[in-house]
Amino acid sequence: MKRLLLLFVICFLAHSCARVGAPVGGPKDTLAPKFLSSNIDSTRINVKRDIHELRLDFDEYITLKDINKNLIISPPIKNIKRILPSNIANKYVMIQWEDTLQANTTYNFNFGNSIADNNEANILRYFNFAFSTGDKLDDLYVSGDITDALAIKKKQGENKFVVGLYQVKDTINYKQKPYYITKVDEDGYYELNYLTPGKYKIIAFEDENGNSVYDPGKEKIGFQKEPIDIEKSVSGLNLKVYPSKKPLKYGEMKESPGGITMTFEGNPEKVKVASINEKLQDIKVTHRPKSDSVKIWFDAVKSDVGQTANDNLKFSYDTGSKQDTVSVFYKYNKKNAMDLESDNGGPGLAPNSDFRIKSGYIIDKISPEKWVLKSDSLTTQEFTAKISETNPYQIVIHSDFVTGKKYQLTIPKETVSSFYAKNVQSKRFDFEVEKVDQFGSLAFTLQNAPDASYWIQLLDASDKVIYSRYTKGNNVKFDILKPNEYIVRILVDNNGNKFWDEADFEKETFAEDSYVFYKKAIVRPLWETKEDWDLKDTRTLDNPKGNTPKPVEPPKEDAPKETVTKEVEKELKSQSGNAVLTPVK
Repeated sequence: MKRLLLLFVICFLAHSCARVGAPVGGPKDTLAPKFLSSNIDSTRINVKRDIHELRLDFDEYITLKDINKNLIISPPIKNIKRILPSNIANKYVMIQWEDTLQANTTYNFNFGNSIADNNEANILRYFNFAFSTGDKLDDLYVSGDITDALAIKKKQGENKFVVGLYQVKDTINYKQKPYYITKVDEDGYYELNYLTPGKYKIIAFEDENGNSVYDPGKEKIGFQKEPIDIEKSVSGLNLKVYPSKKPLKYGEMKESPGGITMTFEGNPEKVKVASINEKLQDIKVTHRPKSDSVKIWFDAVKSDVGQTANDNLKFSYDTGSKQDTVSVFYKYNKKNAMDLESDNGGPGLAPNSDFRIKSGYIIDKISPEKWVLKSDSLTTQEFTAKISETNPYQIVIHSDFVTGKKYQLTIPKETVSSFYAKNVQSKRFDFEVEKVDQFGSLAFTLQNAPDASYWIQLLDASDKVIYSRYTKGNNVKFDILKPNEYIVRILVDNNGNKFWDEADFEKETFAEDSYVFYKKAIVRPLWETKEDWDLKDTRTLDNPKGNTPKPVEPPKEDAPKETVTKEVEKELKSQSGNAVLTPVK
């Protein structure tokens, strides 16, 4: 009897356990939603211009992800009234608008990666739907690659680059959306589909704010000066994008050590500033060409400004293209006294280097005859000191520094002067000259080197410039370098103005040339690293082996366009016999 009771209990528990939890289903759904039909006739031609709605039906429930960022309609349709689904999944996409469509025009709705199934979030990648208000569906395309000329490494996350075509007319309004526009995918590839034959101006830009309009100075830009005449499809139209020149504009004024700083956007070549204050007449103005800041120096105590309360100080400025009067409420800050500090990148001094000191005040005069330099705290050592020729905020001290020795430099107070101030306290700088065996060297032999002078820069892993040299020619060598892995970049001074100029789309001026070495340069202690660099080499840090196209099987002839993957379309068009345009920049 006990055995029967025990058997009954075991069977009951087993039955109960079998009922707990959800049943095991079939294989996980990995298929993207399938497009079925639309409210527009399957021929997609002769669509009535007064239609105000597009409905696309799918085989399963879908959601829309970032539809406002992903959806691009070419040519643009203004006054989009509603897009469904919004918050609740549905088996269709509905787009409604108020505008009347243009005659004899092919419209393309590019959904990017916004359509996904509701359960597994499988994305219907690069889905397009096109129709025409005329008697044919335009089928020309332009495709190519977009590269960021100054990108050190591939940017993670969403690619915000877009490519647009403007119709060539007497005047082109670049403040409006391009007539045709498309997103650039994560590999840098773009494709403008369903184009009407004609002449167009092509641009690529980083659409940071998602408004589909290029914002000068805020977004990177690439373009061709000459229009492209699209009579047949074009593949391989590649563009490089560069930082763009900011329009010249006044920024702000604020109190700063020694006076006031006036800031601008657009790197003005020259700025004239005058004081229009009765109490403040004795001022000095400093501005380096192409700098975005202008410094106004004065003696606030002597001029009795901002001593007990905020004074409203007014100044006029003249940039050559604009003149104006601006003001700032100024209060003197007693903490902003002139001080000195080391400017050598660390506590040690690299071999065969000068010792450098910097100040927050521009340095006008120094009295080095009152300074003392000692080695090992005992021996007084001869030295020379001068204000840097390239940086008026820096002092360069030269002496026969010996590796491994310790030095002390004493600078008494009031021996370094700015226009209206002196260093308020004595400073002693203790430093040791590091040993040569703690450093390495790096030499480059350049092929196809620029004819103009250029900056060759060594950057660390955070893209910070650690070493920079302005030079010319085929051979460059850095003798004393800290061991590290460096990213190497060249910026060419094509116009010789000692400033690397960005792209100016308004004036159709390209940015000056730039190059990034396709591999990291490794510097080891007591080792001379030698590298050969052909500036025509198109390899990159992300792809040091270059691009080698792989053969792709073409889709079957009866396959609907929506089922052809973007990758297949890329490869087919890169191998097609269509016209190829060589990139200008």
